[in-house]
Amino acid sequence: MQEKKRIQELLNRHNEWMKESITLIASENAMSPLAESLMVSDLLHRYAEGWPKKRFYQGLEIYDEIELEAIGLAKKLFGAEFVDLRPISGALANLSVQAGLGDHGDKLMVMSTSSGAHISQAEFGAAGIRGLDVKYLPFDFEEMNIDADKAAIELRKEQPKIVTFGATLFLFPHPVKELAPVVKEFNGTITMDAAHILGLIAGGIFHDPLREGVDIVSASTHKTFPGPQGGLVFTNSKEIFKKVQFRIFPGLVSNHHLFRIPALGITLAEMLEFGHEYAGQVVRNSKALAQALHEHGFKVLCEHKGFTESHQILVDVREQGKGKFVAEELEKANIILNKNLMPWDDHNDSQNPSGIRIGVSEMTRRGMKENEMKDIALLFKRILMDKEGPAKVKADIVEMRRQFSKVGYC
Repeated sequence: MQEKKRIQELLNRHNEWMKESITLIASENAMSPLAESLMVSDLLHRYAEGWPKKRFYQGLEIYDEIELEAIGLAKKLFGAEFVDLRPISGALANLSVQAGLGDHGDKLMVMSTSSGAHISQAEFGAAGIRGLDVKYLPFDFEEMNIDADKAAIELRKEQPKIVTFGATLFLFPHPVKELAPVVKEFNGTITMDAAHILGLIAGGIFHDPLREGVDIVSASTHKTFPGPQGGLVFTNSKEIFKKVQFRIFPGLVSNHHLFRIPALGITLAEMLEFGHEYAGQVVRNSKALAQALHEHGFKVLCEHKGFTESHQILVDVREQGKGKFVAEELEKANIILNKNLMPWDDHNDSQNPSGIRIGVSEMTRRGMKENEMKDIALLFKRILMDKEGPAKVKADIVEMRRQFSKVGYC
């Protein structure tokens, strides 16, 4: 059928486009060839409900060994006694934690979306759907971090049942160690949405949540952590784990997309071996790119703090035409990133905010280092400040990208 051919052609076009693009989406990464190859198997056709060795279907004897092996690797990597890999996304992992630990009307204190929290933590997202009473942690937009002193006051005042650290815009470690004792004063539970920083945690940098006072971590497995798309939770509390497990299944996940688990297991093993080297390079690259952009005249946030300690950079591009225009101009030249709300933006500006967010995880895994970050900053300057036509600059980007076709740290 013509329709089949059309779909194949479109997919081939997309694949070729990405092979020629510098991809700087902070929530994306690239799997290793081995992990990617294991995504297509008979498991695409199979279905499982329940826990390994306690399934409701037959035919899973060998698959259960795969999942248990992956769980064991995750326990070792994250220093966790209990791990569940069944959430099929980070948002569902977050909702599983919210549903397991909070009842309708219970207080959840979290960052606001305007300060960088994921929509699943918002009153209009999963937390609100669960019926939680969402309160917001005070945020210092100059420091781009939770204001620990003001947060301590609000925590003692509100005494929320759940306090969640972590964000989708995440430049610096949150004051978990400073605020954990405050939360424990009123027996609150501390969670972390580590979707964006899971790979940094795996590499032993940025946060070590279970040692800093976090009771349970939820995350996705495809941002700084370079695995297949999906989610997980981990904790050292048997009591908390049992509550959250019940919400994962039978609550929110039936079949948990078995085909992704072998690839996840491979990625966990890769991170055990190469995670520290990879995570360190990610942070060095983000700092190098931020510094180079700053030197070219771009307004990169938090210069006074070294711009970033994570994989992300936030840039005010109002002088270059605001976020929508900038993202679209860069896309024309095969630089892929996203427009992003800035601290002063209204939510009504979400389609044309003042900033852009840049992430370096994928290009780091493809072998780029500090010198390439400086080259990328120059490409930004040529397009957005020197006003070279994107089509002209695109040829140089394609040539540069072709030199980094292989995935490393694996």
